[in-house]
Amino acid sequence: MKNPFMSMFLSAANRVAGSARAQATAAIKREAAKNARSASKAWSEALFEPPATPRKKRKRAR
Repeated sequence: MKNPFMSMFLSAANRVAGSARAQATAAIKREAAKNARSASKAWSEALFEPPATPRKKRKRAR
């Protein structure tokens, strides 16, 4: 015989677990993308010299 309360409880628990799993997966993907950007930036800066920044002009006081 099926227990309707157990079924409702397990459905709710599965919904919560799915939501938590989705949030954790999204956080891991964001962190991996951030690390990949950081690594590629570090390698490109190490291999290629960054362009010289133009000097800023000073405003003259009147």
